[in-house]
Amino acid sequence: MQEKEIVFLNDEFMKANEAKISIFDRGFIFGDGIYEVVPVVNAKMADKEEFWERFERSLAQIELEFPYTKEEFEDVLKQLIAKNSLKEGGLYMQVSRGVASRNFALLKGLKPTIMAFAFECKVIEHEFVNSGVSVISTPDLRWKRRDIKSISLLAQCLAKEEAVKAKVFEAFMIENALVTEASSSSVFIIKDKTLITKPFSNEILPGIRRKNILKFAKELDLKINQRAFSMKEVYEADEVFICAATFLILGVIKADSKIINDGKIGFYTQKLREKYVEKIQKEVF
Repeated sequence: MQEKEIVFLNDEFMKANEAKISIFDRGFIFGDGIYEVVPVVNAKMADKEEFWERFERSLAQIELEFPYTKEEFEDVLKQLIAKNSLKEGGLYMQVSRGVASRNFALLKGLKPTIMAFAFECKVIEHEFVNSGVSVISTPDLRWKRRDIKSISLLAQCLAKEEAVKAKVFEAFMIENALVTEASSSSVFIIKDKTLITKPFSNEILPGIRRKNILKFAKELDLKINQRAFSMKEVYEADEVFICAATFLILGVIKADSKIINDGKIGFYTQKLREKYVEKIQKEVF
């Protein structure tokens, strides 16, 4: 991932090295804010409606008022794409409650700090699309409102660091002996033509890719079972995959050093990704 030079901060476009925020910003002090990531393909935002739905939900959950209309902020994001000549990659945006004296209460009447930047990466032709990735399992140390896309991501950073140390792509987080999510992606397994994924609750993020994958699975005549599953089920699955904004879907071929599906990306994993690419292409071309 390579960040681009022009960023947006509090109503202005500027060079990244010129962007500054107060040390009293509540995002900096408390992690009091939310963020979103939206993929960009062919210089256009993909999964745009789903992004807005989750963005607005996260804002509402922490009682954070957003000063832009949907149309106004969408125009900001389009300008950010254009000013950076971004063809493929993504947009990261973050909203904190704003600047105030250090006070744990959710202070009212503050001007939110709003930031966004563009980054370049291969979404459609990701480097691991054809080879698949390896993962490890690690304890889930996160707070209890994981359905909010909060900027407080220390637990996820610790999980990702375990993956880095193990020289694998991702970490599956475990709570009460069951998989919740991965450090920066959603997790699915397929067994006997049944797609299995943890049901939505405050224990997981309402994944945009997850929502669309459930729809595509029905189109492929896969049965769907929304329940938690163990790492033992991961090891013994017919197929395992993860999904996120920056790569859509990637097959998992090894978990905790155990080979899955003879080290091959599964049939349905490939078909689901093909359907996702088709959806995005219809939106951006």
